[in-house]
Amino acid sequence: MECKIKNEIGTIYIIEDVLLKLAGYAALECYGIVAMSSKRATDGIVEWLGRENLAKGVQVRLADDQLDVDLFIIVEYGISIAEVCKTIVDTVRYKLESMTGLKVRKVSVTVEGIRV
Repeated sequence: MECKIKNEIGTIYIIEDVLLKLAGYAALECYGIVAMSSKRATDGIVEWLGRENLAKGVQVRLADDQLDVDLFIIVEYGISIAEVCKTIVDTVRYKLESMTGLKVRKVSVTVEGIRV
């Protein structure tokens, strides 16, 4: 997937990997999130991802020139999951819209685990 942004002086192309990393780094800045996770659907095993594999914990879809973002995270024990997710949604939406100029339609957060 590749995003095209046309303006008066030309066209900007943003590849999917850039969008994935932007969303992942924006999520990791939020308080209460421990790591991104990747769920392998075949066996249900959740693996923790470091910063080098950040894009595997994020899925991005482009529909009608708007982004849909899915995040898979692991949160810290004792923190309000609802507040962490609200902060992540707001931060990811703001960072993606301000850095790319694309409109974010939806940000979905799936909590895959809790670190004790």
